[in-house]
Amino acid sequence: MNPKKLCRSTPADWTAEPAARLKRKNQVLFAKDSPFLFELATLLQGADHRAAVLWALELAEQSVSALEKAYPEENRPRQALLASRDWSAGYLKMPLAQRMILDCHSFAKELTNKEHIALCHAVGQACAVVHTAGHALGYPMYELSAMIYRMGIPDCWDALEQRRKTYIDRLLFWNTHWQEAKQPWASFLEK
Repeated sequence: MNPKKLCRSTPADWTAEPAARLKRKNQVLFAKDSPFLFELATLLQGADHRAAVLWALELAEQSVSALEKAYPEENRPRQALLASRDWSAGYLKMPLAQRMILDCHSFAKELTNKEHIALCHAVGQACAVVHTAGHALGYPMYELSAMIYRMGIPDCWDALEQRRKTYIDRLLFWNTHWQEAKQPWASFLEK
């Protein structure tokens, strides 16, 4: 996984996709095969599942904090994150964690702010990485969509590029340091 060998996209490569999705009123402005997410998708394919879990839950913490600032009385995103951490450690079984994740997604359905809706779904996707690493790309798809909803396409390029770099840097870190995480792992993650 050498990130220097992966291609870089330019605004012309990726802005047409979210702009078209925004025009069609899609909630998620990036697809799994988006040129903008190509590097990250490639790295996630080779990542250890435990590294992907640590990566996703770390990123989700930031989104949960943003949602707590906007909705201080709401605890469903935080509960989903805590349940997923416990699930990954083997302290909680899947049905209860899954219920908490679905509750987080339900909270999104109660909102009208598109940025916050996307952040709720981003948290839910990140938490579901415990179940399968296939959910990992869902977090950036939703979080980047939230950023576009907040800033608009013409003004978001630098912020999205920086966030993509953060995704890649943190995944590379966790892929080489997941063994150092001070947490137990559920037996299904030790395989």
